[in-house]
Amino acid sequence: MDVIQKGVGRIFTDPDANNAREFFRHKSRALVSKLTTVKEAVSELIKDGDYISIGGFGANRIATSVLHEILRQKKKNLGLSGHTATHDFQVLAAGKVFNRLDIAYIIGLEARGLSPNARALMQSGEVEISEWTNYTLSVRYKAAAAGVSFHPIRNMMGTDTFKFSGAVTVKCPFTGQIYALVPALFSDVAILHVHEADIYGNCRMRGIIMSDLDIARSSKKVIVTCERLITNDEIRSAPTQTLIPYYCVDAVCEVPYGSYPGNMYQEYFSDEEHLREWLKVEKDPEAFKKFLDKNIYSCEDHFDYIDRNGGIRKMQMLRQKEWMFRGARQ
Repeated sequence: MDVIQKGVGRIFTDPDANNAREFFRHKSRALVSKLTTVKEAVSELIKDGDYISIGGFGANRIATSVLHEILRQKKKNLGLSGHTATHDFQVLAAGKVFNRLDIAYIIGLEARGLSPNARALMQSGEVEISEWTNYTLSVRYKAAAAGVSFHPIRNMMGTDTFKFSGAVTVKCPFTGQIYALVPALFSDVAILHVHEADIYGNCRMRGIIMSDLDIARSSKKVIVTCERLITNDEIRSAPTQTLIPYYCVDAVCEVPYGSYPGNMYQEYFSDEEHLREWLKVEKDPEAFKKFLDKNIYSCEDHFDYIDRNGGIRKMQMLRQKEWMFRGARQ
């Protein structure tokens, strides 16, 4: 197919499906325990310069514990998919851990407002960007999960988003229609938070799934944090509930309340008070530096962070709030 038009955005990851297949061909599928700590998972699986993708949607079901650990270990020069990214982007922007970004939805924390610090970083010119939409990033993951190098779409054409993306337009050889093609997105590392997992990496999720299944299947390495571990017998008793299979996963970390201050469907509500505190303190660079030291850099782990922000009493309140709202919606 002849290319009619081409965006000017750079493609940060290798879209060649054959190269990806060669990597996955040698990835172990042994049923072995992958249980580890967040600290060990980040240290062993995320290297400077890697391209990372984060699961969840907005502040829903994000792997906050891993994001904080990335900052504590001072990872740098990462590539990032800004796919429905709100608080997760806010955290990573605070540590300036990435230097290239596939951008769709960033900076905004939805109805909560804009992150001043993340906005300042993106306006600084320090980060190289390529523009997409949330949908086209989802399609790029889907292409990668399907083992092909691109996927056709019908959106973005005729927009500045297309102009600053890495997409191309072509004429369909069957119908003569014009379509845009987007390249597959194979990540080096996926970071996902789920409701339940066994020690081998079989995962269950509820609520909004977004592109997590495709991200898990298209990433070379996958770090999973879970609200709780369950037995492999329980996994086998209801196999259709397993959404991510063990052979995709490289590390399993049990982190109750691991999405905090984000929310977790049927588990706990988001800590809106703490998220507002993030947005407020970012307006003062010195205050923000102290805030990050208190809440991330000087914390031993995610549980230490929770203890500094209300502890188990706060978590219990957020759990009750989630069920109160669920009851009201029903």
